[in-house]
Amino acid sequence: MTTKTRIQIANAPCSWGVLEFDLENKQAGYEQVLDEIAAAGYSGTELGDWGFMPTEPNRLKDELSRRKLSMVAAYVPVDLSDERAHAEGVDRAVKTARLLKNVAEHPFIVLADENGKNELRTKNAGRIKADQQLADGAWSTFARGAELVASTVREKANVRTVFHHHGAGFVETPSEVERFLSLTDADLIGLCLDTGHYTFGGGDAVDAVRKYGTRIWHVHFKDCSPKVHEKSRTNQWDYFQSVRNGIFCNLGTGSVKFDRVLSELDAVQYSGWIVVEQDILPGMGTPLESAKRNRGFLESFGL
Repeated sequence: MTTKTRIQIANAPCSWGVLEFDLENKQAGYEQVLDEIAAAGYSGTELGDWGFMPTEPNRLKDELSRRKLSMVAAYVPVDLSDERAHAEGVDRAVKTARLLKNVAEHPFIVLADENGKNELRTKNAGRIKADQQLADGAWSTFARGAELVASTVREKANVRTVFHHHGAGFVETPSEVERFLSLTDADLIGLCLDTGHYTFGGGDAVDAVRKYGTRIWHVHFKDCSPKVHEKSRTNQWDYFQSVRNGIFCNLGTGSVKFDRVLSELDAVQYSGWIVVEQDILPGMGTPLESAKRNRGFLESFGL
């Protein structure tokens, strides 16, 4: 059995403009999002923000089963660089993990920094310089907070945690991903490799799979437009302006080499989920049509 035959493909509410940020314009409802994820040919979904989908386990199970969808994971942002925010973040992650455990077989908490909170990082997303990174002491606080979340989630909900590097947060560039992983327990926290964010942060997703191998427990497939990236640099766009202008384009139309990423995932026998994410702002684009195109693109690789 090849790796590809063991991989299942999901999508996520962020592809419909359902994001963790407080943004203008009305978001799509969960019924529409789940209906369209299923209609576009996906087998699973992530949860979205707490409260976007039903939080009563039996009701959520029913919504998923009616559409023959599996719940895969939930994205939980925590202000990890601020020790005062750790306790609340732990509580939120545990609450989310307990819901996941009631409706899914092997779910993940997808832990991330509270992206978009720091003005400097948000303004310079996609072109971060060394002097805009965390200081040594802040790195210790950040890693300690991540391990606290992951260990508590494992202890109280028996759910594993992966860390998601992300534009507009304090872990965006390849060097920041490397440092985070070096500071955290490899048995406790895996990597959620997001191919689009890794590219936007200045990296090559193929190299990331080669470098981190089996530390990659969860994968987000996202593409990154080189033309929009160049305009973002030239015009000094912030993270949200880059998203609004289409930095995360349809799969296969940007610079991510998905054929090679899949070959490298096969080499390390990756057998988890691949979650398609095409982050847009509320009201942007045509999410269902994009989801269908992206599903067709992955079908061309036998997925």
